[in-house]
Amino acid sequence: MSSLANKRQPICVLLLARELEQFILREQAEDLLRSPAVVAVEPPRLRYGAIARLPRRVGSALAARQAKRLLKTLRSDRGEPRVVVIFHPLQLPLAQAIQADCMGCEIWYSRWDRYELAYDATPERRERLVELHEQASEASSLTFAVSETLVEIETAAGREALLVTTPADSFPAPQIDETVVAVSLGHLGWRTDWALLRAVAEQLSERLVLLLIGDWHDDECANDPDFAACRAHPSLVWLGRQSDEQASRLILTADVGIIPFKLEPFNDAGLPNRILKYARLGRRTVSPMLSGVTSWAPAVTRAADAEQFAAALLEQAGARTRPDAELREWAMAQTARRQNAPLWQRLEQLGVARDS
Repeated sequence: MSSLANKRQPICVLLLARELEQFILREQAEDLLRSPAVVAVEPPRLRYGAIARLPRRVGSALAARQAKRLLKTLRSDRGEPRVVVIFHPLQLPLAQAIQADCMGCEIWYSRWDRYELAYDATPERRERLVELHEQASEASSLTFAVSETLVEIETAAGREALLVTTPADSFPAPQIDETVVAVSLGHLGWRTDWALLRAVAEQLSERLVLLLIGDWHDDECANDPDFAACRAHPSLVWLGRQSDEQASRLILTADVGIIPFKLEPFNDAGLPNRILKYARLGRRTVSPMLSGVTSWAPAVTRAADAEQFAAALLEQAGARTRPDAELREWAMAQTARRQNAPLWQRLEQLGVARDS
C-alpha cells in the first residue's frame, strides 16, 4: 500500500496498558488486531502512572509530545486514527492529545476494573483516578465493560455502557473425559526414571495430569534429555516440597499414586513408604517391576513397561471420586505398633519391658 493510501486509511489504535503478552485483555486485543486497520501501541517508556504523578500542565505537555511522535509514525506506516481505545483512565491525556490532532477521531473506553478503587493507590491517587475516570467516561463515544455490574455503575451515573465480557480462547482445555490424575510424592532426581515418565506422558498426552510433590534436583539430572522433556511437558505439574498436611490434601485430588523409580539394584529391594501414604487415602500405587513393593502387594499394581504403566493409570481414572475403602482400612491397620511386633517380641524375650 502506498504512503498516500496509508494516510487515508482510517485505523483503530489500541493504547495497551501493558505489553501485549502481559496484558490482561490480551485475547480481546489479539482478536481486534486480526484486522490490519487495528494497531496496538504498547506503554511508553515513561509509564502512564508516572506521567499522572507529574504536575498536570507538565503531564499534558508530555502527552502532547508523545502524541505528535506517535501520529507521525502511524500516519507514515498505517493510516489516520479514527478510534483510540483506552484501557485505563491514566491513558486519557494521550488519547485526548491524539484526538485533538485527528479530525473526527473517537475515544473508546474499556471498563474492566474499578480503577479508582485500586488497592495500591494512595488517597490522593484515588482522587485523581476518580477524576480521570469521570473525564474518560464523558469523553468516550463508546464505553464497554466486562461485567453487568460495571455497566450498571455507568448507567447509574447517567452514562451508557456496552457489555463486552472477556474471552479465554488461549487457556488450555485438556480432555476432561477419561483423564487420570496421578501423583508422585518424594524425591525427584537421579532415582527417577525420567524416560518412563516421558514415555507415559507422551502416550497419554492430554489424558494425564501428574502432580509431582517434592523437591526436584536439576543438578542431578542436568544432562538428561528425558528430564528436560518432563520439565517442559504440560501434563506434569511441579508442585515442589509440601508439608504432610498439604501433601495429603493434594493426594485426595488424585486417582492413583506412582512409584517412578528406575529398575536398578539400589531401588529394587526397597519398600517406598509413599505406597502406604497413598493407600491411607484409598489410592492404589502403580510401580515398575520393582521386587520390594510386593511386600505391600494389596496396594500395588506393577507394570513391565511404559505402555502397561499408562494402561494401569487409566484403569484408576475417576478413583478420586470413589476411593478404595478396603484399601484404606488395610493401610490404616499398618501401624507402627503392628509393624514393630516382631521387635517387641524379641525385646521381651531379652527382658526389655514394653511401654505402658
